[in-house]
Amino acid sequence: MESLRVDALEAAILQLKTGFMEASKHPNNDLMRDGVIQRFEYTMDLAWKLMHRYLKLLQIDETTIRSKNDIFREAARLKIINNAEAWIGYYAARNETAHDYNKNKATLVYEKAKLFLPDVTLLLEVLRNVD
Repeated sequence: MESLRVDALEAAILQLKTGFMEASKHPNNDLMRDGVIQRFEYTMDLAWKLMHRYLKLLQIDETTIRSKNDIFREAARLKIINNAEAWIGYYAARNETAHDYNKNKATLVYEKAKLFLPDVTLLLEVLRNVD
């Protein structure tokens, strides 16, 4: 099987972790929070695309993985991720600020990104260890 390149996801996760560490030093700084949200958005995008690529490498029928929700459910079924519904929620949060920005939404997305970090780190570990 063709190998997966996880370097970009690994770098994005590191940037997201760094963003959280810096933002925690400045809890009332909207700019820091917004930077973390942007890092969350691109880390989420890398994660689902890598998941999709892996499912295709496993020769999962393309009709089974048409939408992002399908990708998350199939990945959970195959134990690539733990909880499809959590990932569906992360993607919904990612879209919240990408399409309509306000401070309340940004705060909610920031909190969702905190939950995302351990899950995306687990995904990275799984994908690193595929044959």
